[in-house]
Amino acid sequence: MALGYKARRRWALVILLVGLPLYIIVAVNVVALFDRPPFWLELVIYIGLGVLWALPFRAVFKGIGKDDPDR
Repeated sequence: MALGYKARRRWALVILLVGLPLYIIVAVNVVALFDRPPFWLELVIYIGLGVLWALPFRAVFKGIGKDDPDR
């Protein structure tokens, strides 16, 4: 069952306002569990995690910035 345009917009907002801050907190705490890696490695880890969180939500964010296709 595919989500409609309005449902995808609502879910995108929830993901960005609630899910992303929670993901950032979890990612920082996971990296903090280990000894602090060198700056370049830490940067690579955060960039990788920054891309990784969005992959499952590609379908939700696709076409959100465009006009409603049902109009």
